Amino acid sequence: MTRRSTVGRGVDLHTGPRRRLGAAWPLLGVLLFAACARGVETADLIILGGTVVDGSGDPPRTGTVVIAGHGIVTVGGAAADGGGAQATDTIDATGLVVAPGFIDVHNHTPPAIVLPGNNLNEGFIRQGVTTVFGGPDGQFAPAHIRRFSELYAAQGIGTNVAFYIGHNGIRNEVLGEDQQRAPTPEELEKMRGLVREGMELGAFGLSTGLMYEPGMFAETAEVIALAMEAAEYGGVYDSHVRNPVHDFVGSDREVVEIAETARLPGKIGHLKAVGLHNEGVIADIVELVESARERGIVIVSDQYPYDGAATASLTGIVVAPPDLEGLDAFRQMQRQGRTDEAMAQLQAGLADPAARARLRDASENGVDGGFAWLKATGYTSMRITSSADYPELVGLYLSEIAQQRGQDPFDAVAELIIGSSQPVNLTLGAIKEHDVRRLMVQPWNMIASDGAYADGSDAQGGHPRSAGTFPRLIGHYARNEGVLSLEEAVRKITSLPADFHGIDDRGRLAAGMRADIAIFDPATIIDRSDWDHPQRFAEGMVHVFVNGVPVLRDGEMTGEAPGEVVRRAGSER
Repeated sequence: MTRRSTVGRGVDLHTGPRRRLGAAWPLLGVLLFAACARGVETADLIILGGTVVDGSGDPPRTGTVVIAGHGIVTVGGAAADGGGAQATDTIDATGLVVAPGFIDVHNHTPPAIVLPGNNLNEGFIRQGVTTVFGGPDGQFAPAHIRRFSELYAAQGIGTNVAFYIGHNGIRNEVLGEDQQRAPTPEELEKMRGLVREGMELGAFGLSTGLMYEPGMFAETAEVIALAMEAAEYGGVYDSHVRNPVHDFVGSDREVVEIAETARLPGKIGHLKAVGLHNEGVIADIVELVESARERGIVIVSDQYPYDGAATASLTGIVVAPPDLEGLDAFRQMQRQGRTDEAMAQLQAGLADPAARARLRDASENGVDGGFAWLKATGYTSMRITSSADYPELVGLYLSEIAQQRGQDPFDAVAELIIGSSQPVNLTLGAIKEHDVRRLMVQPWNMIASDGAYADGSDAQGGHPRSAGTFPRLIGHYARNEGVLSLEEAVRKITSLPADFHGIDDRGRLAAGMRADIAIFDPATIIDRSDWDHPQRFAEGMVHVFVNGVPVLRDGEMTGEAPGEVVRRAGSER
């Protein structure tokens, strides 16, 4: 059964309070019937006295939440007895905020939580996240969705998982090793069939990673053809855009073109103004999105609340051509980790003028036109975040360092690597704080992590967004900085993503909704992860319920794994 696109139907996804129960009504009927049949003992949990921020954007209010089974039965007033209901369990939430579980629409933990030790997804539970979207950046073909779903069912997961069907995963499956070309008509039909297969498995839309291989080799028409298939199922289009640093506006305009032509809602993934040369250009993107929305095209974005994108060590931006001798250990290091032998090889290669020239070309242009970070973002976008050897350089862009030293940028990078004994860490896409804030307050902009699995340790690898995104939004930007209100911050991570994707039974605290609930201390919730310790868990989250089951209780993980695969309405089960 298919469901047509919302484009042109006047759906409002941004202006504040809104109720969309839709498919939740059958669940509500079941719960109310059960309540009548079983009397006051039907409730399993009553949450009393908390400040209810229901996800709609309405002001906070004191109230009670009554849960039976997997769902919410009532969200009532401030009565201390829960409105006369009785339950086998109660939580006194006085002084705490009771909110819908947070929905992370750009998340990279689904492959990691298939591992038994990772399956609870603790780093995101401790942020209040109850549903993660897997497969952004075009990653997953139908085979990935099937395999992950099977593994989740076998061992259990802590968070719910929803999926996008991915252009890159499909392109890899159909075109194999021969990617730098357009598909033949027969291949394109196979790709379209795989999009349909993914949508029938419950995916919420098509995702692309047009900055990366192999998506970077696809023409816009190819993406439109696949997006049309997702539109037939009522899906959305989510995009890591093609050239966000060197063609910022043009790349986001392509999202609008694809959404408008294919007639489906479009989302600009992890939108940000990367690089010194893009400072202030976020105003042009806001104008682009607003103009599209005025024409009836549903365009939204998601954003992580940090002033820097993906992280790496300085050695991570150096690309070694496969035929350049003497760098085998370095190439292995980039796949698996730092070793003294590998660093010695790279330092020797950079010290040799002929080898440095080849390393420069591969790093700045990619091997055979392929992906390279310096090609994708460049020296004006990379900022040093930490360095034991060069503490005076922390906060400077590579282009600024080169200018200060009067060197070619790659020569400046080479000399830093040659002279270092410890990793020099950087963000590959630095953003000015005022641009972060200007986007954050846009009513159509969601907050998402783009995060990977975090283990809570003091390990240095990774990005602080993986462990800190949602508490940072609430604790730093809403409470401490006053950039947006608490209720608006919660709306951006609950009802806004639920409405955009057509998830009718999550994202709000209301009767008939699934009991995905985050309860936190508004005075203490905050991120603890930073550039030097990106894995540290956040604090301030007190209780988290997924499908009515406590996964975090009194600040401690319960070991329960009630998460499920959330599928688009009308798809296969």
